Amino acid sequence: MDYDQFLTIVERGGGATGVGADRSTAATLQTLAERISPTEARHLAGELPPELGPLLFTAEPAEGFDVDEFIRRVAERGDMDLPTATRAASAVFTALSRALSEREFAHLVAQLPKDFVLVLPTGPEILPAGAFLERVAQRAQLHDGDASRVTDAVLQTLAERIAAGEVDDLISRLPSPLHDPLRAGRSVDADQAQRMSVERFLARVAEREGVTPQEAFVHARAVMTTLREAVGEEFHDVVAQLGPKYAALWSG
Repeated sequence: MDYDQFLTIVERGGGATGVGADRSTAATLQTLAERISPTEARHLAGELPPELGPLLFTAEPAEGFDVDEFIRRVAERGDMDLPTATRAASAVFTALSRALSEREFAHLVAQLPKDFVLVLPTGPEILPAGAFLERVAQRAQLHDGDASRVTDAVLQTLAERIAAGEVDDLISRLPSPLHDPLRAGRSVDADQAQRMSVERFLARVAEREGVTPQEAFVHARAVMTTLREAVGEEFHDVVAQLGPKYAALWSG
């Protein structure tokens, strides 16, 4: 995940209301650096976009304040009221949950007291990458390594077929290991999507995988069915951009 994508998640999470996603992010991460150990702060910085690293720099031991003090400090740093600071902190923690590995985010949460549930993500859970690939493997009768390759091919082709804004929405609902193929296929024009019949879609998947179109159909169906489960209602927005013949890839 890059810096702009991180800020986009903060903005969509309601953390930029009247103050800007960059200001919300800075206020929250600087306060977080005061609440966690220097070692944990360094680990976080190592997995986040480089622009965010300086915000987490600290040589001081962790302070043991509660969530109310956390929000008060965010509000003071960001020059915002407490309700806005609460939304800002929640949005930044949501972005952290998307940007960090599952293990690192779990380590972060473990350093925080239970009252931080007020600002920790409570929305739809992100299906872990391992679970996503396992479902693809089961549906297409593949080994795990092959499931990763198949998933990359289908997601990259899908990203070429739909608008860039919709690709960004999918990125926000999927785990980090699945982001690269979506970014690879994403158009530089935010409103541009390639016109592509389902036959051409499958031919492109087959070409990327080095398999027959018939095998590509089985693989694409496994990935698209799993994608529908993983992103919930967001899948309806994807479907709206595809022709009716594409329904064979996830229905029936």
